[in-house]
Amino acid sequence: MRIKIIASTKVGYTLSKQEAIDFSGKSAGICYLPNDVETLFSEPAEKTQKRANGNIISGHHSVFDHPTYNLCLEGIPKILAMILNNEKVYSTSEKSARYTHMDPSPQEKELYEKWIELFSKQISLKHPNFDDTKVKKLAQENARYLISVFTPATVMEYTVNFRQLNYIINWAKDYIENDETSQFAIKLKETFKEFLNALPDLEVDGLDSRIKNRSFSLFSKRNLRNEEFGENYSTTYLASFAQLAQAQRHRTLSYEMTLLDEPQFYVPPIIKDTTFEEQWLKDISSLKEFFPQGMLIQVNERGTIENFVLKCMERLCGSAQLEIMQQTQKTMLKYLDSTKDIPELYNYLLPYSKGARCTFPGWKCTSKCIFGGKDAMTRDI
Repeated sequence: MRIKIIASTKVGYTLSKQEAIDFSGKSAGICYLPNDVETLFSEPAEKTQKRANGNIISGHHSVFDHPTYNLCLEGIPKILAMILNNEKVYSTSEKSARYTHMDPSPQEKELYEKWIELFSKQISLKHPNFDDTKVKKLAQENARYLISVFTPATVMEYTVNFRQLNYIINWAKDYIENDETSQFAIKLKETFKEFLNALPDLEVDGLDSRIKNRSFSLFSKRNLRNEEFGENYSTTYLASFAQLAQAQRHRTLSYEMTLLDEPQFYVPPIIKDTTFEEQWLKDISSLKEFFPQGMLIQVNERGTIENFVLKCMERLCGSAQLEIMQQTQKTMLKYLDSTKDIPELYNYLLPYSKGARCTFPGWKCTSKCIFGGKDAMTRDI
């Protein structure tokens, strides 16, 4: 065996569209390689272009996966980041709204700043052992539920292959051209228009997925799915936009969302059943036309039992976002109840159902923990 690098990322270098097509055409030649790679990569450009064109026409687009682009998207709305991240074919580094201060529109900002103060006081009161830095981060994490998913507040590095980028371009165009006229769709169409205008010219005619009848995977095409738990599972629940954005990091699982007919909103547990709850619902409801991250949506989650356990290893933890930790715990309880007559599956899940991940068999945590395995699962923040 011989291994050689035939291409790699280079900081500061922009791969031109023609270079990406040429590299893909050469990659296509490997499938029917008559001699060696050196001969293939020194062939006439016209031959490579003809081969690339043939692959575009035939729909054999996988060779266009080889060239990749590292994009830095500044001022990207959260909803666009969620749409891109749901496609799974990517690598991303994204500014965290959990731990960084946000700077949204004046109407959002007024309430955001107000609730940072209120959450800080409530957290300090209930958890006097937390230092000021911890209190501030947790207050920001909860106040960001007020920030619109359309607020251009995120910075994201997004690494994507040439084919996928072209598919995304065409899916965005298709969405813009559809006849949906809801307020959400109208806002999203404007977001897609801005996205397409900001992209460098990397679109190739014919390099799209229309022949495969694909589109953005985030938006559910069916309102109802059966709830089932076995070797594979499917479950539907209400979650905030913020929770769904966290869940999408589990790329081995499938997520789809549907907007509710009537707006509902997440209430952070630390103010649940307190005098602050009514005030919170009044404030976040006043932002409903902005589609705040705390707005609830219907989420369908599907995957295998093994990949659900992998999710538990990440989310059943005192450091995880509280909302997704609690939802993962609820799903685990449903899974156990549904498989109690299937010993193989029930016994497989059982060791991961007794507490936070630090109680899991073989798990060794090196991170500093403020809740511990017991209190992590009953915390309110």
